[in-house]
Amino acid sequence: MALSIETKCIHLEDEDNCKNHYGAVSFPIYQTATYAHPGAGKSTGFDYSRLQNPTREQLEKTVASLENGIDSFALSSGMAAISLLMELFSPGDNLIVDSDLYGGSIRLFDNVSAKNGIAFTRTEFCKVSDENKIENLITKNTKALYVETPTNPMMNVSDILLLSKIAKKHGLLLIVDNTFLSPYFQNPLDLGADIVVHSGTKYLGGHNDTLAGFIVTNRTDIQEKLRFLIKTTGAGLAPFDCWLILRGIKTLAVRMERAQENAFKIAKWLKENPLVDRVIYPGFSEHPGHKIMRKQARGFGAMITFQVKSQKLALSILEKVSLIRYAESLGGVETLITYPTTQTHADVPEELRIKNGITNATLRLSVGIENCEDLIKEFKRVFSQAQKEE
Repeated sequence: MALSIETKCIHLEDEDNCKNHYGAVSFPIYQTATYAHPGAGKSTGFDYSRLQNPTREQLEKTVASLENGIDSFALSSGMAAISLLMELFSPGDNLIVDSDLYGGSIRLFDNVSAKNGIAFTRTEFCKVSDENKIENLITKNTKALYVETPTNPMMNVSDILLLSKIAKKHGLLLIVDNTFLSPYFQNPLDLGADIVVHSGTKYLGGHNDTLAGFIVTNRTDIQEKLRFLIKTTGAGLAPFDCWLILRGIKTLAVRMERAQENAFKIAKWLKENPLVDRVIYPGFSEHPGHKIMRKQARGFGAMITFQVKSQKLALSILEKVSLIRYAESLGGVETLITYPTTQTHADVPEELRIKNGITNATLRLSVGIENCEDLIKEFKRVFSQAQKEE
């Protein structure tokens, strides 16, 4: 029986194994490093937790189901997932990547992957309306296109179907970081992507209490390579953290809906505030990527980026928030505000930050599931106090 995404957050479609775990409704934490064997050449199906663990296997099946993939790989963080992904490539390979990416991804590409001989070409995928703009960048060494949509933090939206068409035409992998929307709102594999990446720390976990990363694919050749790599490099997610993410996913649907509802209201309030120069939220019809998102996603998410009048005002807001936490993350039940210039994108070269639109007056908001009126009251207080200091 095919299940809806809401139900798949709670039940695997082939879930008939609770009898094997004494009827446990909450999947058990198998907190073990190794497993005893019945005899020589015999196995229970598990040998060593670096290779696989029942709790991790349950989580990986769940995330693969949500993304409509054949397999997923749970790793110790989002960056561990992207680092493992880079092991698919060899010295001399080239990847065409989005200019506006999470700062940690840019740091990895520029300082680790480049050292290992992988070259990167940056472009603005959100501005691609025809194939030629990307095809002109493809060389004989190009192996993949790598994109976030929406991007972090400027909320640029790329057409996954178009990028998939280009990738398939030239025999390239299409890799999509789906962290901002989660599988609840967007499924890139269904749109032609080969690999999906998540920081599971964010919406999948949803409670700011653990780190995790995921790679999901629908290709058996990639599955085989990644299964070999994850057991070889050893960054698989620990059992207890797997259980925390499993628990978080159970409420993914209700959290995403509530957070998005709040985000719409807060984005509208910010848009009408005279101290705010610009609000970037793809749910607004005037957002350049609004139509594409309506086509390829089931929602617009709960991330908002906005520009205030000055750096002084931005810093004042960060100092005065209380209910809203000034913290570097996103996707949890709590509303968090982040200063990309010194936090998420601190290691991104200033020239690239400015080119992407990240200024010293840019703030990023991850809207949580609190009562929205309380959040707006907080913003009214903070903006009022900050205005008096101007």
